[in-house]
Amino acid sequence: MKRSLLCATLAFALGLGALPLAAKTTQSDPWEYLQPDREQVIASLNVVELLKRHHYNKPPLDDERSVKIYQGYLKMLDPARSYFTAGDIAQFDRWREQFDDLLKSGNLEPGFVIYKRQLERLQGRLQFALDLLDRGIDKLDFSLDESLLIDRENAPWAKDVAELDDLWRKRVKDEVLRLKLAGKEPKAIQELLTKRYKNQLARLQQTRGEDIFQAYINAFASSYDPHTTYLSPDNAENFDINMSLSLEGIGAVLQTDNEYVKVVRLVPAGPAEKSKQIAPADKIVGVAQGDDEMVDVIGWRLDEVVKLIRGPKGSQVRLEVIPASNAPNDQTSKVVNITREAVKLEEQAAKKSVLQLNHEGRDYKLGVIEIPAFYLDFKAFRAGDPNYKSTTRDVKRLLSELEKEQVDGVVIDLRNNGGGSLQEATELTGLFIDQGPTVLVRNSDGRVDVLADENSGTYYTGPMAVLVNRLSASASEIFAGAMQDYHRALILGGQTFGKGTVQTIQPLNHGELKLTLAKFYRVSGQSTQHQGVIPDIQYPDVMDTKEIGESALPEALPWDSIRPAIKPELDPIMPFLAELQARYANRTAKNPDFTFTRERLALAKKLMGETTVSLNEAKRRAQQNDIEAQQLVIENNRRKAKGQAPLTELKTEDEDALPDEEKTKVQDDAFLAESGHILLDYLGLNASLAKQ
Repeated sequence: MKRSLLCATLAFALGLGALPLAAKTTQSDPWEYLQPDREQVIASLNVVELLKRHHYNKPPLDDERSVKIYQGYLKMLDPARSYFTAGDIAQFDRWREQFDDLLKSGNLEPGFVIYKRQLERLQGRLQFALDLLDRGIDKLDFSLDESLLIDRENAPWAKDVAELDDLWRKRVKDEVLRLKLAGKEPKAIQELLTKRYKNQLARLQQTRGEDIFQAYINAFASSYDPHTTYLSPDNAENFDINMSLSLEGIGAVLQTDNEYVKVVRLVPAGPAEKSKQIAPADKIVGVAQGDDEMVDVIGWRLDEVVKLIRGPKGSQVRLEVIPASNAPNDQTSKVVNITREAVKLEEQAAKKSVLQLNHEGRDYKLGVIEIPAFYLDFKAFRAGDPNYKSTTRDVKRLLSELEKEQVDGVVIDLRNNGGGSLQEATELTGLFIDQGPTVLVRNSDGRVDVLADENSGTYYTGPMAVLVNRLSASASEIFAGAMQDYHRALILGGQTFGKGTVQTIQPLNHGELKLTLAKFYRVSGQSTQHQGVIPDIQYPDVMDTKEIGESALPEALPWDSIRPAIKPELDPIMPFLAELQARYANRTAKNPDFTFTRERLALAKKLMGETTVSLNEAKRRAQQNDIEAQQLVIENNRRKAKGQAPLTELKTEDEDALPDEEKTKVQDDAFLAESGHILLDYLGLNASLAKQ
């Protein structure tokens, strides 16, 4: 149904004069001005109708959905359970199974009441923290044997305000201690925290009804899946805050993580990626324009942080970042200077290199094609320009050049490729198969559309491997899945992201709704959703898959399967997998980069598993020294194995180097080199079988 027709239908059915609005609050209520308006009521009814008719799953809006909305809203407003009391929750619980009926009738009052209570509680907490700081941080006793529960997602709600006071006293102590351990002086700590809390108080006073409406409707929309979201009129024009800060930004996908804004992934060839100083899971804690004073952004909303990061092309933005490589309680940060610019298509272009390996006493040459994104110059393509730029055209040219160099095989490197053009994923697949389906798209009505390579013949028939990691997503997963299902290539690396859904933008009378309406399936019938593509041989993860990926998102749609589009064929790779795995394990058991990656991730997981922190300064320093000593041992073991001089202390620049930095030689990339060895192992085993 068209937007205008849908709005008119709803307005006629209810009668505009009968649309229920929130009841007026008392004059003593400082948030009385925050009330839903008619435009928002109509928009909420439109969202209800659109989700009912067009969401991929079409789940019912019932009591079960109501509980999900309620729980999601509480988690959004108070993720660490540090604002609301048990008494607040007892009052809210009366709506626990009523949000479905309230939304259907256009009654937004409960959403506004709960949000305004959060404002009231947060105001009280910030004022308490400021009062505590006013007494002087020298009054805080760090010799006491106290601890703070930091994983509070399932903590019991505070019984009363007195219990919240004790929690926040400990929170302030923890903030001060983190900054002390990061090397800040007491005066600077007092000024920083006072300014942070005062700024947060000031922003509370700027809260608009639109902020509440967006939060509430998002709690409703995201109960269906994490990619179905409502965008307010202001944010609708900045849609890429949910995708990337592409145009006049830094080229990074961001999301909120409690009080922080966290980097999810970097846009290939974007300013952040080119800086080599920002990585996925890093936390942005400060933003400054050029040489201006750094603005502390802890506790800010995502859209507020995005507005600070955005700016004119060519201007500079400085980001204060806590690296993901830090220990969980290490607040040591670094400042990164980035020049805002648009991502240029030519900088995202596929490029080739030649990997020279000595394998079992013989020298080989393997072609490597790195594809940062699935790009297509739509403007030139639609204009009929015969020289339009695209992934498939570039890869085709590079394959031709590599074949002239007489390479023994090809490795397609899709690490960190977040996707792009679905058309290009299909056409690139066509270079390596002789006609046939490439991906299936199942719509909300159950219809399955089959995208296929219609061109006969295979452009490249030689040996091939595809290298992926956790940040290979969407179109990358479609291509890698097709190569695995057609048994056309060895898939190597890490489990991919698992983004296997399709969204569309639906304009509303007030804002827009980003709506999940379809799901991708591989030609084998398996979904790429949630599970992603599982490599034939898995490398150690360079990041915690519980923190990054589709499966890390709440309410992510599940993996499933449908009828395959191709008949199962004998897998020529399967008979050799056990031997390939054994050779890989033997070869990498003492490989310094593989060992380094395994040990760093194991340490990170161990530290992330700790749910409490000590507020005793001596204990905390000892713990931090112990963690740094462990990190130093891991780093020096790697350096020793490579014949490099050991370090006496671990500096930020050393932690951020290897294995993620850009290599000067393709041979220096341990994961790429190992992919070459596995491909050559397969060729050798295949050749031996053919001789029998």
